[in-house]
Amino acid sequence: EGHHIAPEGGADMVLTFRNIHSFMGNDMDGFAFAEFYRALKPGGVLGVVEHRADESADEKDGSTGYVKESTVKALAAAAGFEFAGASEINANPADTKDHPYGVWTLPPVRRSAPSSGQEDPDFDRAKYDAIGESDRMTLKFTKPAE
Repeated sequence: EGHHIAPEGGADMVLTFRNIHSFMGNDMDGFAFAEFYRALKPGGVLGVVEHRADESADEKDGSTGYVKESTVKALAAAAGFEFAGASEINANPADTKDHPYGVWTLPPVRRSAPSSGQEDPDFDRAKYDAIGESDRMTLKFTKPAE
């Protein structure tokens, strides 16, 4: 706390890519969205790209890297943002979201062991490489104009 991404009301746009799960895992999700809001000018835009969990998933700590779209929308609304739209440009219906090392099993990370362990040279990456990168939500929010 006490760290700011921009002067208050100084930014036209804030973009955040694939890190809401990290904010959640460090119990900083509410702080992060409040900071995005603080930094934006009235009418400013928040863009979010995040690995998308199924709505039935338990993603409370972000440990798989996947987050429910409803969770992101709720965090944004709690900070004062209005939902302005979504794009499926980063969608990947081939992503089953049930990988042994979370989203990091998929490219580009291609993890074959827990983050604290040694990579397994015998791990078969072929099926995960065939999936490609994760299914991701791409969301747009706005800070209400005064």
